[in-house]
Amino acid sequence: MSGRIPPPADDSAADPDEPDQVAQSPAQNPAQNPAQNPASRVPTGDLAASYHELQCLLLEGDDLNQLLRQVAVVAAGLVRGSSCGITLYRDQGVLTAASSDEFALRIDEIQYGREQGPCLEAMATGQEVNVVDLNAEDRWGEYRLHAISCGVRSSFAVPLIVDGAILGALNLYNRRPAAFDAASLTLARAFARQAAMTLALVLRRADEVELQTQMRTALATRTVIDQALGILMGTRRITAMAAFGVLREISQNSSRTLAEVARELIESCTGQPPIPPRSFPKL
Repeated sequence: MSGRIPPPADDSAADPDEPDQVAQSPAQNPAQNPAQNPASRVPTGDLAASYHELQCLLLEGDDLNQLLRQVAVVAAGLVRGSSCGITLYRDQGVLTAASSDEFALRIDEIQYGREQGPCLEAMATGQEVNVVDLNAEDRWGEYRLHAISCGVRSSFAVPLIVDGAILGALNLYNRRPAAFDAASLTLARAFARQAAMTLALVLRRADEVELQTQMRTALATRTVIDQALGILMGTRRITAMAAFGVLREISQNSSRTLAEVARELIESCTGQPPIPPRSFPKL
C-alpha cells in the first residue's frame, strides 16, 4: 500500500563590596528596581520579610522559572555579599533550577561536573554542610581547587526536605571567609525550611501542568484517529480493527505518526480539518 491516502560575561573576580563604576537607572539595572528584584524589598537578614516575600512570590508567580529565580534572589539577600543556587533532583539527575546570579550557577555546575562538593553532600546525606574557609578545607579536592579559583571562600548548603523526602539543596556562596556566622546560619536554616515547602508546591504545580498537557495531547490525538477510523469504516465497509490496520500500515510505510495519517485522511475526504476535541478543564 502506498504511503499516501487516495482521496477518500565573567565577573567572578569582582569585589562584591566595591560599588559599580558606572551608575545605572532602575530600568537598566534590575538590582535597583524593586519590581524586578525581590531582594531589594527585603532588608538583609530580615527573616520575617523574607517569609512574606516567599508567600507573595508563590501567589503572584505564573512563570515557574522566574518564581524559582526570585526565591534564589531572596535567599541570597539573607547574608551580605552572598549568591544562591537552588539544586533539585529532576529526571534521575540534579540540576540548578534557579540561581541568584551567574556566579552561583557556575559554582553549582563545578560540583555537578566533578560529582563532588558541599551541595551534593548535603543532598546525599540530608545534613547541612558549612564551609567556613574553603582554603582550609581538605574535602572535595577537584571541586575545592576550581571553586577557589572562581573566588569562593565560604559556603553553606542546606538540604531541602519535605515530609522526609530530599527535594534538593539551597546553596549559599560568599567570597569572604567565615561569611556565615551563627546568626546567618540560623536565618538560612529557617528560610530553607520555608523555601522547601514553597518548592514542593511549585514542583507539584509543574507536574500537574505537565500531566494536563500530556492528557490534552493524547485526547486530541485520539479524537483525530477515531474520526479517521469512522471514515474508513463507512467508506470501505470494514470493521474498526481493520480500519486501524489500514492506518497503521500507511503510518509504517510512510514513517509518519498515526495522527498525521489520520489528519490527512480526514482533510482529503472532507476538505476540512479534524474536529477538535472538547476543551479539557484547566486547573
